[in-house]
Amino acid sequence: MYWKRGTVTRQAHVDIPDGTVEEEFGRRGFFGRVSHLYRSEAPVGWTSIEGDCRPEALNLYALPGLDADDYLEGRIAFLQNADVRISFARVTAPMDYHFRNADGDELLFVHRGVGRIETDFGPLNYEKGDYLLIPRGTVYRLAPVEPTDLLITESADELEVPDRGIVGKHALFDMEVVNVPTPEPPTPEPGRTEWALKIQRESRVTTVTYPFNPINTVGWRGDLSVWQLNLRDIRPILSERYHLPPSAHATFLTRSAVVCSFLPRGLETGDPGALKVPFYHANIDFDEVLFYHDGDFFSREGIDAGMVTFHPQGIHHGPQPGAVNAAEGKERTNEKAVMIDTRRPLHLTEAGRAACNPTYWKSWGAA
Repeated sequence: MYWKRGTVTRQAHVDIPDGTVEEEFGRRGFFGRVSHLYRSEAPVGWTSIEGDCRPEALNLYALPGLDADDYLEGRIAFLQNADVRISFARVTAPMDYHFRNADGDELLFVHRGVGRIETDFGPLNYEKGDYLLIPRGTVYRLAPVEPTDLLITESADELEVPDRGIVGKHALFDMEVVNVPTPEPPTPEPGRTEWALKIQRESRVTTVTYPFNPINTVGWRGDLSVWQLNLRDIRPILSERYHLPPSAHATFLTRSAVVCSFLPRGLETGDPGALKVPFYHANIDFDEVLFYHDGDFFSREGIDAGMVTFHPQGIHHGPQPGAVNAAEGKERTNEKAVMIDTRRPLHLTEAGRAACNPTYWKSWGAA
């Protein structure tokens, strides 16, 4: 059944009635049943918020412990739940051990830096804008050439590519642009007699010592491997007459989370009545985390590269007061960002709380 009551627009996100704002009230993170509410006041026009639903903005470079020399000690978790842990790390020197995560898949996003990742499947040279997908149980080692800053998502569920549906399997990116490694003999280290492998299981670390380099693969075949995908090879779906939901930009998917890539794209210039900025929406089924990587983030004021916004389930969010006016006259976005939505509520860690901007919730004002 479908109902229509009161003052509404003929089509969602287009020709919003004067004196109203549109809110998308939907289930399953834009995939499920939905209604659009037309309000006389924006749902973000609050004057105070007390409690866990308060939106947060974090400066990841303010995370305590980020300057640790050790890779595992220096990857600082700032949000987590039973399915997902999101961390930030700075790696300045080659790791002196190898690492295997037995708790889940890892998705490393290279915010800054260049270098090499050595894995069971072979090595890859990484650069800014790379996603490095590392399946659960894979041994790897990072060897940066330049200081490397990483957004790290650990997932208890397998990370996969979402079904592209009617747009076809080559939409967003063709699998041909995904790099997989080729085994190479490890670099000889004369005189070395021990190699350490650190294994993470239930967040605790076991150290295993070998008399040889544990990355000693000479060949592999199959459909499970380390992946490398750069943002420049992702081609976003566009519509010049309709503002597409974030789900149109999904890059990776699990049973409990989705990772989206927001990239420079043409704005909705084909219809003067079409929304150009994200519509207001209530987080009903997913928490939303947005990592700002590069560019001009015109829908958010006071946000710079290397920051994260966190909007929990249960509270509205959408464009800040100046965003609609800032979009007028614009024909393209110039932003690169990574969004991580989780089905179960995320919780700020102690380190995450230390990096929060305590006044971010005020940034909407009386919209």
